[in-house]
Amino acid sequence: MAHFSDSKLEGKSIETAMLSLANADAVCFDVDSTVIQEEGIDVLADSLGKGAEVSAWTLKAMEGDTKFEDALAARLDIIKPSKSSILKCLEDHPLQLSPGVDRLVEVLMENGTHVYLVSGGFRIMIEPVAKTLSISKDNIVANTIFFDEDSESGEYSGFCREEPTSADMGKPKAVKMLKDEHGYETVVMVGDGATDAQAKPPADAFIGFGGVAIRDAVREKACWYVYDFQGMIDVVEKFGKNMKK
Repeated sequence: MAHFSDSKLEGKSIETAMLSLANADAVCFDVDSTVIQEEGIDVLADSLGKGAEVSAWTLKAMEGDTKFEDALAARLDIIKPSKSSILKCLEDHPLQLSPGVDRLVEVLMENGTHVYLVSGGFRIMIEPVAKTLSISKDNIVANTIFFDEDSESGEYSGFCREEPTSADMGKPKAVKMLKDEHGYETVVMVGDGATDAQAKPPADAFIGFGGVAIRDAVREKACWYVYDFQGMIDVVEKFGKNMKK
């Protein structure tokens, strides 16, 4: 990795992160403020006129100032989104990919690396993002909202508390689940928040992403901290275990 020995690079163990990325069996991406440029729940709350109340809870969760499950329950209690309101929000405000993430996912797949979206957000909002990136629905670990299917608009009726990412320390639980299920030896977590930093261990490396929001607590814990995806793309293209040299 001598090619990347650059004083501008940030992180606690940059070379380890790069080697893990190049040789990863799987890479798990956070979604909000990483794969996409917004916090999905905040976009939804804005569309329902509850933006300020909800974004305050989102910030607490991302900064690690409150337990994730408490913030999730509080935000859902505020907005109580129906199925129809979520679908209308996605139609009116399509979630925007972060620049370069589509190419990064593409080169990871070319390298034979399995790509997952591991999020404290909602499956119903993440599935269109996964489709855009050609990621299987089976490779999404996220929260499931329950709707009253007997009501015309699919009124909100709660959320599944059994999903790994519905509670604090959900990201490490999700990574361990994937390692146990698939026998992965090397897994990398990529994300912007405190819940993502928690994923190592069992993740072999944590790459912090500051392209949307810079969080000092996350930057301090990251093996490698990046502000865009180009450096990661370069590592996989040049050193990926299955890339043609």
